[in-house]
Amino acid sequence: MMSMLGDRVKFSDGKLMTLSADPGRRVYGERLTDVSGKEYREWSPYRSKLAAYLCLGGSYFPFREDRGVLYLGAASGTTASHISDVAADGRIYCVEFSQRTFRDLVRTCETRKNMIPILGDASSPAGYGFAVGKIEIVYQDIAQKGQADIFADNMEHFNAKCGMISIKARSEDVTARPDRIFDRACERLTERGMRIVDVLRLERYEKAHAMIAVEMMI
Repeated sequence: MMSMLGDRVKFSDGKLMTLSADPGRRVYGERLTDVSGKEYREWSPYRSKLAAYLCLGGSYFPFREDRGVLYLGAASGTTASHISDVAADGRIYCVEFSQRTFRDLVRTCETRKNMIPILGDASSPAGYGFAVGKIEIVYQDIAQKGQADIFADNMEHFNAKCGMISIKARSEDVTARPDRIFDRACERLTERGMRIVDVLRLERYEKAHAMIAVEMMI
């Protein structure tokens, strides 16, 4: 697990943490901890689906110090700020649709120069493509119908190599069993040219959610 995470992410005293790229500042009231003279930020699995995935034993973590990331559904920047810690020399292009939430995202990005806020609709990548530089990874956390296809459209549009998508079952069909929704999402991603690397239910922290990790098949 630790070799997968790299040296900017660690578990300490049972808590997941990231090495802060913006020392002395909190994004969402998280605890700051000194570890061997370096400041780490506690990464709460109750506030971040990616943290929940890792705390539940998720086996895939493609984020590295110099990688470019397209984050769809960045909200106010909670999870994106932790990815910003990891990809300290890369760029995180943060797409958010809600204007009210976008204002909070902009404030988060003000002191994190590797986070680029973009007001846009994740279902229309051509509408914000001009603002996105080279990326390797797409990370998606949106609550709307057609999540798998929105993700695949962005993977294709930006020629991403890999990605992770948090599927919210109730946004697809409130009457269907979540496991069936997750199976359908995997089937659709495979049809769109992706190899499923990992699938993990997030039930302990997020009801009717699953994280799916993929790589493009070349």
